[in-house]
Amino acid sequence: MNFGTLSGIGESADCENMRPSSLVDTRVIYCGDCLDQLRRLPDHCVDLIYIDPPFNSNRNYEVFWGETQEKRSFEDRHASTQAYIEFMRPRCVELARVLKETGSFYYHCDWHASHYVKVMLDQIFGENAFENEIVWKRTTAHTDTHGFGHIHDIIFRYSNGQEPVFNVELKPYLKEYVDRYFIYEDEYVETRGKHWRADITGAGLRNGETGMQWRGFDPAKIGKGRHWMTTPAELDRLFDDGRIYIPQGGGVPKLKRYEKELNGVPVDSIWDDVPSLAGLSKSAKETLGYPTQKPLGLLDRTIKASSNENDVVLDAFCGCGTALVAAQKLNRQWIGIDISPTACRVMAKRLRDVCKLREDEKLWSVGRGFVVRDLPWTEAQLRRIPPFEFENWAVIALGGIANKAKVGDMGIDGRVYPLSAMPKASGKPAGELDFMDEWYPIQVKQKERAGRPDIDQFEAAMMRENRTKGFFVSFGFTSGAMMEISGFFKREHRVIAPLTVQEILDDQIAQKLV
Repeated sequence: MNFGTLSGIGESADCENMRPSSLVDTRVIYCGDCLDQLRRLPDHCVDLIYIDPPFNSNRNYEVFWGETQEKRSFEDRHASTQAYIEFMRPRCVELARVLKETGSFYYHCDWHASHYVKVMLDQIFGENAFENEIVWKRTTAHTDTHGFGHIHDIIFRYSNGQEPVFNVELKPYLKEYVDRYFIYEDEYVETRGKHWRADITGAGLRNGETGMQWRGFDPAKIGKGRHWMTTPAELDRLFDDGRIYIPQGGGVPKLKRYEKELNGVPVDSIWDDVPSLAGLSKSAKETLGYPTQKPLGLLDRTIKASSNENDVVLDAFCGCGTALVAAQKLNRQWIGIDISPTACRVMAKRLRDVCKLREDEKLWSVGRGFVVRDLPWTEAQLRRIPPFEFENWAVIALGGIANKAKVGDMGIDGRVYPLSAMPKASGKPAGELDFMDEWYPIQVKQKERAGRPDIDQFEAAMMRENRTKGFFVSFGFTSGAMMEISGFFKREHRVIAPLTVQEILDDQIAQKLV
């Protein structure tokens, strides 16, 4: 039997039109500290950087990862603001180094340390490289008995030398604006709808055509000295087209602006039209339950504004991979970095499910698919990662699916589904396998040697769930544990396959998985 991980079998059609960068490998997720990973990248190889690093907010989160509901404590605290800035400074120096001269850098933070972050970034990029302080209104109400509620985040935008790429985005006019100003009925062309009457002059005198009289009107006598906004010839064309209103009996001419011809207003530095995910149902497709997860709309706007198709987008604190998904959907190349193995696997699954990308070394080598690099692969590294990370690593290594809870898991950390239990359609979430009864339990212990009591607990879980086979992962097993495994088979005819970490690393587990 083959116990592979679930993945979409399709491939994004647009990805075939994307050319890999000649400067740096793209469509890669790197697992590790971004400081180490960034030092491997060449200078000036990235067009756009967006980071949403852990805030210095002194908060604890209970994280639920999507349908697997993996619960864990997520800490984004530092000992002090100074410690936070000292942590971020060398990483931002490296980010500035890899950013192209025409590139843009976005730093997403909240109110706790934003002013300190701004000073740090001014020192790294230069004060003249500061482009915008964007205010993202992430919620509509927040109760705070000690003061005004904090309902926004700050996003600092910097360039890196030359004039950066910037694409203007238009958003719809507010209904209140349209209702207030577009109140006049068109007496000439009814199909154009309502209009409002805008000033057709600008401040200041002109000696050229725009300062000349037009149809008896002298712009210099309108107000305290003005000029036409266009030439008299263009004014004649607009008048013949019924787009200039002249009041009966004289008066100042006005330009008609029609509601139906509005293209929109340019997006400014106040982003109050991109809702956060906090108010969405946990069952919403986009929501993974990650506490600092940002909406796709936020990254969509950022990437569209500061990059073009096939440009390279980098997120050095990927979290659940929203920036990567947005970049892929917008036909950009991308690089992701996160220190958490769990986060790297979650974002990989998201790319498979949402973008229909294959996680495949051979496809990646020919410019398709994506790969994950530098997941923990030594016993020493695996001993150092948090227990929940270790459990996820082991379950994923066996081709399994993490258990729904890390607290009160009743002796089961994950499940392996044989190939015969896999759904026929691609892209089905793992949660939809729950109705299937053909599965094998996995128990994981991050200890030097699992003992007989550990095996006893797993046997009880297998009996309770009526499983005929299960897998137990640890760094080693005591002789008592091995004797109990043998005795369990003789008594109950149920198999426990003991797997050591080194066997998994050496890829010596195929026979035990059959």
